[in-house]
Amino acid sequence: MTDANGTTDATTATDAPDAAATDGAAAFLERRLAAVRACDRVLSGAPLPTMREQLAALRALDGLDERPDLYGDGPLRLLEERVAALLGTEDAVFFPTGTMAQQVALRYGAERSGSSAVALHPLAHLERWERQAYSQLTGLRGLWPTAEPRHFTAAELTDLGEPFGTMTVELPLRDAGFLLPSWAELVELTDAARAAGARVHFDGARLWESTEHLGKGLDEIAALADSVYVSFYKTLGGLSGAALAGDGALAGYARAWRHRHGGNVFQQWPAALAALDGLERVLPRVPQHVRHAQVVAAALAELPGARINPAAPHTHQFRLWLPHPAAALNEAALTLADQERTWFVGGWQDGAPGLAMAEVTVGAAALGWSAAEVAEAGRRFLALLPA
Repeated sequence: MTDANGTTDATTATDAPDAAATDGAAAFLERRLAAVRACDRVLSGAPLPTMREQLAALRALDGLDERPDLYGDGPLRLLEERVAALLGTEDAVFFPTGTMAQQVALRYGAERSGSSAVALHPLAHLERWERQAYSQLTGLRGLWPTAEPRHFTAAELTDLGEPFGTMTVELPLRDAGFLLPSWAELVELTDAARAAGARVHFDGARLWESTEHLGKGLDEIAALADSVYVSFYKTLGGLSGAALAGDGALAGYARAWRHRHGGNVFQQWPAALAALDGLERVLPRVPQHVRHAQVVAAALAELPGARINPAAPHTHQFRLWLPHPAAALNEAALTLADQERTWFVGGWQDGAPGLAMAEVTVGAAALGWSAAEVAEAGRRFLALLPA
């Protein structure tokens, strides 16, 4: 199990790289993971625990003398009931992956509505990273109400000019900077979808950290949708797994298709126990991480040439842009870690001309950092760049 930081400073490829590039990226990732583990202080992300450490964390949990799950009962069913209670839904179904869960949700929406069209944002995770799954395997097609790097509006959805059976909203929209709509905007959007006769699906892989900005509880947010997907390893620090929540009809359909996709695994109790621990131990602390992200972002914004997106973070994650090459920034992060045993921010990628971007994740490890300490570490980090 990891800390309450979801994904760490890991790179993501937008193209299919050649073998040499893949080997180089893998080697650099190993360097970065080793550097973070060796640090005494971590601002963004968290050290990746070893397998032994994760086993030790599991051994410390209650309920280990009970029998394991067998094809979805026991601790797995307990997890499903816990998620349903948190989201205020009739039921929830565990899936080994979020990709599988969302394929099922969209397939169900298409069958119920009679339409294979899905309204979603072009920067949505489903469109950018899972299009082959929902398009080629499920036969669905995406419609884009806007291509702007923000959530589309109710008016844009209404003006789409083509019928659709399901509208999906990623909360938050990671590839636009972990953006959330306002509560009023989200209500208007879901109302517009229903007025068009469509179902509403929330890609809530990071829904856990959305309550602060929206000013509503998880159950109130989920009540706006017909189906909600949540992840157990993002933010909560679980080993793996996801859940698809909704009414009883959706749950029955989801269990049938989970089996057809090969997802009804014999035993999944390690993932279930880690997820239950995350819900019990980590979830209550997430609002504190979101609030501290405001402090960290404000301090980082004072660095020369820095840009923060969004300027006031909506969650505990946001994007930091600096006017330097990504390669130089990544090397500076490693050098700072080696010299001071301090991890600043890593995973830099070249973005707009003359700018590089990194995702900043403010988790438990960052809570001890004051604004002054963040700013000072940033200045030391930038001083390591080539002249």
